[in-house]
Amino acid sequence: MLILLDRDGVLNQDYPDDYVKSPAELILLPGVGEAIAQLNARGWPVALCTNQACVGKGIIDEAMLTRIHNDLRDRIARDAGAHIDAIFFAPDPPWAVTDRRKPGPGMLREAMRQFHATPEQTVFIGDAVTDMQAATAAGCRRILVRTGKGKKTQAAGLPEAVLPVTIAESLPDAVARLLHEETDETIR
Repeated sequence: MLILLDRDGVLNQDYPDDYVKSPAELILLPGVGEAIAQLNARGWPVALCTNQACVGKGIIDEAMLTRIHNDLRDRIARDAGAHIDAIFFAPDPPWAVTDRRKPGPGMLREAMRQFHATPEQTVFIGDAVTDMQAATAAGCRRILVRTGKGKKTQAAGLPEAVLPVTIAESLPDAVARLLHEETDETIR
């Protein structure tokens, strides 16, 4: 199984009216490193698919985004022995959107190609309606976490077009659900 993750609001604190502009502003949510380590232990590839309009808007450059992502990787490796297999990002600003920027499915499809996974073998975990729309367009299973924008997204009601969506409290809860399914001997 391929696990695709949104970044802001899923792995780290989301800044609703701002961006993570440096490694110092990247505040990991509780248990995310351990959750990723559990996926790694199962042998499932883990990749980020994240919109980063701050690059397209000129707020930070790609070199700073790379530093932020390297810090993320270093911290989860040090704290939990976890690793992220690939990072895909869409730098598109809102006025120059491509298919890679969620709700477009471009990044998700690119990840599936890289890891030779079908949509049926892929789960996308995010906190926003655009995450669920991108996963729907790519044909992936969808899990909405209630961290980040997730509570507001759920409260606003998910469009019928993205259903079904599994709701989880956090990334660790989503991972626990996925791992339980794999050990559940129920015939489906």
